[in-house]
Amino acid sequence: MRTGLLLLEDGSVFEGRAVAPGTRFGEVVFNTSMTGYQEILTDPSYRGQIVVMTFPHIGNYGINAAMEESARPWVEGFVARRFTAVPSSHGSEGGLASYLRASSVPALDDLDTRAVVRRVREHGALKGVVTTERSDVAALARELADHPSMAGRPLVSEVTCRRIHEVAPPAGVATRWRLAVYDFGIKSNILRNLAARGAHLQVLPAGTSAADCLSLGVDGVVLSNGPGDPEPLREAIATVRELVDSGIPTFGICLGHQLLGLAMGGRTFKLKFGHHGGNQPVRDVATGRVLITSQNHGFAVDPGSLPGNCTVTEINLNDGTVEAFSVSDRPVYSAQYHPEAAPGPLDATSLFDRFLARVTPASAS
Repeated sequence: MRTGLLLLEDGSVFEGRAVAPGTRFGEVVFNTSMTGYQEILTDPSYRGQIVVMTFPHIGNYGINAAMEESARPWVEGFVARRFTAVPSSHGSEGGLASYLRASSVPALDDLDTRAVVRRVREHGALKGVVTTERSDVAALARELADHPSMAGRPLVSEVTCRRIHEVAPPAGVATRWRLAVYDFGIKSNILRNLAARGAHLQVLPAGTSAADCLSLGVDGVVLSNGPGDPEPLREAIATVRELVDSGIPTFGICLGHQLLGLAMGGRTFKLKFGHHGGNQPVRDVATGRVLITSQNHGFAVDPGSLPGNCTVTEINLNDGTVEAFSVSDRPVYSAQYHPEAAPGPLDATSLFDRFLARVTPASAS
């Protein structure tokens, strides 16, 4: 049996079975979702990260192109206790292992994922390398020490679209709004949710200026999710600040939420091991209602740094971090979690309706 290994920067070595070949370095994170592995693989927010799944059996229902959140997998490596050899689903178009091999994503199974997760939970985010090609641990450890950490690392330029493109509402749905959507590493289901509600979308590269965005005559702006540390994205922060000052309705999701916090004068910080999974509880401060949400982020907004016109509206019940805030004198709202789910749950999809209720469709036709 061909073997591979996962090496962590604390010196821990985990040997497993090689499922897909390759050698990649990245930040090791764990995801607690029971399903949705294809959506996780193709989420651009995982750029620079090796994902370890906590659920023991991954790949049960195979692969289907309709489940992809972008055109390709973005994870640096993929690790599970066991990848299912023969998927069981009428919708399966192939197996996970062959998909990983075809996508050049190094993958391992048959290792103690519980021990890996415990390391990350105890020590915080750790750099790591997954390899099926090398066994020279000492040399790998030296290379790993030189690999950049996620803090301070801007990755948006590696995942954003290269030119403006449009997404129209599906057949039979009338256009009610025209929105600009900044692609910082956007998941396709954000676009699908907005379009299904009657929004005609102009999807913009991350470097698009506020002036160029506003010149499109759109009714509102959406700031998408994306990978890496938000603080080094100074141009994007300045652009978001201009958009907020213009008074245009703005909705930030995940990285977009963090950029809004920074644009308002706040700060962000790196979480010990991040939130990655589809079972994160979020409480609405005003109503006490709890949503179970899908999340994928390693940074958070510092609530004490936000100015007086920003109100924290939702918090994470596990660690009390900011999950949403609104701006009292601007039509601005943000959410750290993923209302589009993909993978679920679907508790928070109403956030799209909440945002669109604030948008005046002045230019819709």
